[in-house]
Amino acid sequence: MMLTAGASSALSGQAAPESIAMKREAIRVEPLSSYLAKWKAPISPVTRANGMVYVSGFPPFDPETGEILPVPIERQTELILEQMKLCLETAGTSLQNVMKCNIYCTSAKHFPVVNAIYARYFPEDPPARIFVCVPEWPGPFDIEIDCVAVI
Repeated sequence: MMLTAGASSALSGQAAPESIAMKREAIRVEPLSSYLAKWKAPISPVTRANGMVYVSGFPPFDPETGEILPVPIERQTELILEQMKLCLETAGTSLQNVMKCNIYCTSAKHFPVVNAIYARYFPEDPPARIFVCVPEWPGPFDIEIDCVAVI
């Protein structure tokens, strides 16, 4: 007779671990949450569950106004990494706990500049990462970075 995991557990008197409830928590991060609301973007800046933190990609919001200003790629990268740092800290973790980053950029020509700025934020043992070229965004910016971290 062949038993499934659930049937085998039932016969031994133990509850079957058929599904483990994992509560996803959406976290507001100000002022980023308000900036996203002005764009009517249906995203949460950060979600957290089971000791993991997921940070959305953002455009490089100006920290004073929340606008997206046409600034050089160096400044865009700095703004985005500062926003990522804020999101991680709000969720109870830090850049040191980032496991993976995804960089989405409109041109491979920005690769060396983005790397130089990125290296300042991850000076030792940087996380796993990809750099993907994408078409233009619906705004005056060239880069977004998202990440996954542990608490």
